[in-house]
Amino acid sequence: MSNLFTVTLTVNGTQYQRTIEPRLLLSDFLRHELGLTGTHVGCEHGVCGACTILFDGQPVRSCIMFAVQANGHELMTVEGLSPDGKTLHPLQQGFWEAHGLQCGYCTPGFLMTLVPFLEENPAPSEEEIREAISGNLCRCTGYQNIVEAVKLAAEKIRGT
Repeated sequence: MSNLFTVTLTVNGTQYQRTIEPRLLLSDFLRHELGLTGTHVGCEHGVCGACTILFDGQPVRSCIMFAVQANGHELMTVEGLSPDGKTLHPLQQGFWEAHGLQCGYCTPGFLMTLVPFLEENPAPSEEEIREAISGNLCRCTGYQNIVEAVKLAAEKIRGT
């Protein structure tokens, strides 16, 4: 008989309650319990950044957290950036326009890392952008188009 734990948390504005095993990883909870498969799992060690989500507004690696740690907290996944599924967030639009993705596997992690970054720094320099994304790995793009995508998104957010 296993010990189960009931968690109540808000994800993308919707409250959920589930009874889970305490050892369930947050990334697996999001993907398998809630069906939010935009949160990708790459390295499973918190190194690549593909699993990044917002936890009370701050980027965290969901593959190195237990779902029980999210009890009572507010989370946002990449699906929350476009709640209606039609209107792209300025970052998503920037990635689209600047070709900031190729295979797309790392893209959700980059987006979730960059949302609070641009909220805090709406006019970042290229150096600041590169520092902000330094914890996220991409094997396809060479990062230059990601930097350009962030610049475009910053312009959209500022309305320039």
